[in-house]
Amino acid sequence: MAKVSVYNIEGAQVGEIELDDAIFGVEVNENLMHKVVVAHLAAARQGTQSARTRSEVRGGGRKPWRQKGTGHARQGSIRAPQWKGGGTVFAPKPRDYEIKVNKKERRIALKSAFSSKAADNKIVVLDSLSFDEPKTKKFVSVLGKLNVSKALVVVGNKDENDQGSVNAVLSARNIPGVKTAYTGTINVYDILKYDSLVLTKDAVAAITEVYA
Repeated sequence: MAKVSVYNIEGAQVGEIELDDAIFGVEVNENLMHKVVVAHLAAARQGTQSARTRSEVRGGGRKPWRQKGTGHARQGSIRAPQWKGGGTVFAPKPRDYEIKVNKKERRIALKSAFSSKAADNKIVVLDSLSFDEPKTKKFVSVLGKLNVSKALVVVGNKDENDQGSVNAVLSARNIPGVKTAYTGTINVYDILKYDSLVLTKDAVAAITEVYA
């Protein structure tokens, strides 16, 4: 098992922790990570775009001029696609962009993402992350002391009674390039998107319990 240093919010090393090789030391499967990221981005698409075809545009029921003898090209309706105000050819319609990925593939992709960050030494572990009140300036200070900027910060399982962790999450909402997440909401896209992965010890324990 790989060992990484554990820091406090002042940036001082306070110990070490072992990362389970079953999660943070697996062979990286780039193909599965790509598939899961594509599925994640596809699921984020609303799919509400819509345009009218020639059969849905109002009007145009009468032939604009007779078939022959006018010198014009033959026309059947002023709502044909080549007319201004006409319908759209192959008009986009509301649709679902979902790409199905099974649970086993998601788990392997997630482990690959964790292992990729571990191999690049981009994982930072905090002993805890708890604030007395939401304070963006304090959160920025913590990141500065940890020498990270663009980071995904993961705390333990969501607990409304743990006001300290809630305050910490609220403190990061307005910081560019930083995102917070609970262990139950992390995904491959976010792990790969941010340069560093900051985990609390509670988050490491929760991730190990679920994915080991």
